[in-house]
Amino acid sequence: MNIGLTEILIVFLSPFIAYIINALAWKKLPRHGDFVSILGIAIPFVIMLGLFFQMLSLSDPNFLFMQSFEWFRLSDNPVDIFKVGIYIDNLAIVMLTMVTGVATLIHIFSSYYMHGDPNYGRFFTYLSLFTGAMIGLVLSQNLLTLFIFWELMGFCSYALIGFYTEKDRAGYASMKAFLTTRVGDVILLLGIVALWIHVGSVSYSDIYQALASGSLNDKHVLGFSLIGFAAFCMICGTIGKSAQFPLQIWLPDAMMGPTPCSALIHAATMVAAGVYLLLRMYPLIHTAHLDLLVAYIGAITAFIAASIALVQKDLKAVLAYSTVSQLGYMVLGIGVAAYNASFMHLITHAIFKACLFLSAGSVIHSLHDDETGDGVQELARMGGLRKKLPLTHLAMLLATLAISGVPFFSGFVSKDRILGDALFWSQGINGGSFLYLIPTILGFISAVLTPFYMFRMMILAFYGETRDKKLYDHCHHEHFAWNSNLPLLILGFLSLGVFFSGSLTGQSWGVILPSISEWFSKLMVPVFGSINMATATTEVLEHAQHSAHHTATLVSLALAATGIGFAFLFYFWKIFSSENLSKSLHGIYNFLSEKWYLDKILMTMTYKVSRFFYSIAKWFDNVFIDAILVDGSAVLVNLGNIILRYMQSGHIQRYVTVMVVGVVSYLMYLAYFVK
Repeated sequence: MNIGLTEILIVFLSPFIAYIINALAWKKLPRHGDFVSILGIAIPFVIMLGLFFQMLSLSDPNFLFMQSFEWFRLSDNPVDIFKVGIYIDNLAIVMLTMVTGVATLIHIFSSYYMHGDPNYGRFFTYLSLFTGAMIGLVLSQNLLTLFIFWELMGFCSYALIGFYTEKDRAGYASMKAFLTTRVGDVILLLGIVALWIHVGSVSYSDIYQALASGSLNDKHVLGFSLIGFAAFCMICGTIGKSAQFPLQIWLPDAMMGPTPCSALIHAATMVAAGVYLLLRMYPLIHTAHLDLLVAYIGAITAFIAASIALVQKDLKAVLAYSTVSQLGYMVLGIGVAAYNASFMHLITHAIFKACLFLSAGSVIHSLHDDETGDGVQELARMGGLRKKLPLTHLAMLLATLAISGVPFFSGFVSKDRILGDALFWSQGINGGSFLYLIPTILGFISAVLTPFYMFRMMILAFYGETRDKKLYDHCHHEHFAWNSNLPLLILGFLSLGVFFSGSLTGQSWGVILPSISEWFSKLMVPVFGSINMATATTEVLEHAQHSAHHTATLVSLALAATGIGFAFLFYFWKIFSSENLSKSLHGIYNFLSEKWYLDKILMTMTYKVSRFFYSIAKWFDNVFIDAILVDGSAVLVNLGNIILRYMQSGHIQRYVTVMVVGVVSYLMYLAYFVK
């Protein structure tokens, strides 16, 4: 593949150049500089699209382009030489194509959604910095530069979530997101430092080489195995950034930011960064035998978030918990060794979830509350919007079908493969142990909840009679516009499964694009240097894996149909009453409405821990700092002053007394201590 440093530099620098221009002069630029930010991400997308098609034509699963440069050195010791570099394989190419493509469409939609906002230019300034940080993270050749861009994204998310500074809830949500993710970030940094000390480098290739050679097997950190310690730290970083259990509480509150920023944070960039880190550090996690832990974290996250989404009454809240649940699927996939399927779900989810959030933004932008002046997000006030917003409805329906795992759509292709690998992992490899079966069961349960709450959302928003006639009458009929509808329709079209498998069904039959048939499975093979991550492919194992995938496909189809069917029974045909059900199951309903009480538990624990450390700090400050060091110093000085005044009084008898005491003390010292 023909990759030049110049084009990679353009991909990397374009968003940062756009950020600098807008940061300095957005108030003086036409349209407050939105075109600068759009060009700053569109140019990298065009370049990455060219590299993507080169990758398809080359069809080399082992492609790797790596180059590093010395940043600075503290000494000639290799540990003290800091390097930066780029690491591009097929995974990075696909990731960057997705990031730049989705971000370009979000930038274009933002020119419609944020039009008229007094801080319109400032919003695009943050978008450029955010996307630039994500591009830098993906291009990074080592964990140090990855962490730098990781933290830069954390700052940008803080700024974007709290963008509406006049709203107290936005400020609270931004602080909650920033502080919650810092927990995982600090632990991640500890793991990076531990690897640096013992490996002498934090580049991916050096870490892979050290794992392959076994040189890290006898290394320890704080009494723990270095490999296990570092792998656990990587997992904690993902838990924070990708909103996994138990730190998933920040992401739903992040909905206080503008909807385009929600699409960017919750689809293509920030939350995907944690999963991307796990994919890069998979050999470390696998060598540490923490696969089961990862699988449990992902499965629990997917199930808890899906169950909470069942009772959400806010349009964006449903999508937020849906994001948490789908991220859980990705992490589950990594835990069950479904590396390829997990990465595929990351890409497919980024596309259909960006479509869902932008469609939600179109709905909110169209429903204007005259009393508050804000867009309406409550599902209880919607209904019948299909007639007023036909293009938005079409795009959102396509994305909903994808996330629900309906055949012919991308979510079915990627999610089905994760569930199939999970079933094979729990039965074929581990002999059907119930301990290994639990994550798989939770994954299948989440698969039936997802289509239910997604179609519940669609029915309440777009079908039936409107529940707020005044709001509905004030909603204008939708007319096609390039910056409002085109991004949604493109993303909805890309939610079809044929683009990822070459077949309509996502399976080996129904192939209509033979040239790209199963390109994802063939080219997204992990490149880990000399580490051999492949398992023995005996005929028995292949048959068991095929059987597991076939079973998972049938079960997931049945679950998707069940979830959609119950959504229509409760909310479209209203054969069953959702209100009566919530009343009869009020305990469970309240439990889910309170988000499993996880927010309250974690916030209470945080408060108590903070109070504990506050009391210690207060005691230390009052007793040690104030009483002993500060006041004690003053007392000693005053005591010395008293002694000196007594000795220098001018009375001869006091001088004689001091002389006698001094001589006696000296004689006693000679008698008892000097031999």
